[in-house]
Amino acid sequence: MLTYGFSALLFVPLLRSNKFNIYFLSLLFTSYLFLAVSLVKLKIPFMLNHYQSLLRYLSDTSHQSKKQALAEWATRLPQDIQAGLCEKRYGDLKQWRQALDALPATNNDITHSLHQLCNEVAIGQAEECDEEILSEIKLQLQQLIPWRKGPMSIHGIHIDTEWRSDWKWDRVLPHLAPLEGRTVLDVGCGNGYHCLRSYGAGAQRVIGIDPSPRFVVQFYMMKHFLGDINVDVLPIGIEALPNDLQSFDTTFSMGVLYHRRSPMDHLRELKATLSSGGQLVLETLLIDGELGDALVPEGRYAMMNNVWFLPSADTLISWLRKCGFRNPRLVDIATTTVEEQRATEWMTFHSLADFLDPNDSSKTIEGHPAPLRGVFVAEAP
Repeated sequence: MLTYGFSALLFVPLLRSNKFNIYFLSLLFTSYLFLAVSLVKLKIPFMLNHYQSLLRYLSDTSHQSKKQALAEWATRLPQDIQAGLCEKRYGDLKQWRQALDALPATNNDITHSLHQLCNEVAIGQAEECDEEILSEIKLQLQQLIPWRKGPMSIHGIHIDTEWRSDWKWDRVLPHLAPLEGRTVLDVGCGNGYHCLRSYGAGAQRVIGIDPSPRFVVQFYMMKHFLGDINVDVLPIGIEALPNDLQSFDTTFSMGVLYHRRSPMDHLRELKATLSSGGQLVLETLLIDGELGDALVPEGRYAMMNNVWFLPSADTLISWLRKCGFRNPRLVDIATTTVEEQRATEWMTFHSLADFLDPNDSSKTIEGHPAPLRGVFVAEAP
């Protein structure tokens, strides 16, 4: 605006000058250049456009019981999203963004795909695309290898992920409070596989959080073929959530607790996300043992260097009570097998078979008990 005002003042003494036309065109060009540069600086940052419907939902206080907390969160989120998806911090992010942008549009039956989410993540049919389109989709999906959680199918392209996360979902689902119409938070959601399954089970709005930008882009590759459904994955960790949100009906934390230096703090953070009576669904590594027992690996556990606490089931139930949860209970326990977690075409690196003692599969390669996973549920007061 200053440029236009300054230009107008300069035009006055030149109104009768033979050089007016040239001078006018020069200043006009300069003004438009200034405006163009300003608009570039003001454009919506990378991927923030994917979150516009979520930001509107959080800002809309007409349908929320905890109106102010979510509305205040909405004002902070754009900055957190930009920080979590900063190409200067993540060198491969530009390549992943280009893969997402290069996905072709398809004419899949979105209604059918959404209906399928109650049973599997199968989006579209192969016959809805020609071979050239299918080849392009697969090429771009492969740019995001490794794919950890799944499996998924996109127009018949089977993404055989490292984890059979559908097996975990089948173990968890019978113990969930009905998800119909509920708001769901999935902490450490990875690429959002369980977010999509929650939506397929009837959840009204699902928000996943995971600080890994690779997983976030993987999710939006799937959402590209599903349309603007009420599911989003944010590039943040739980520590970025506002204190005492108390806004979700169901909060998942699956495969996260053992990565936290302070398990008590994590449990308290989870409780703070739940509305009164809301359900926590917690899945984590355990050890066989008595009340008070916990394994604290001094080095690595199954070749992971960020494993801090593996409690016994009774110990974790005690922790949940200590943190104020009601009626905490163990609802499922299962040994992780090499059929459930393994290397595939879509995850070509080391997996569980490489993390176990080659002579004794009941132990990790470091000599610890092999992975045993328990599912717990509890309610917020």
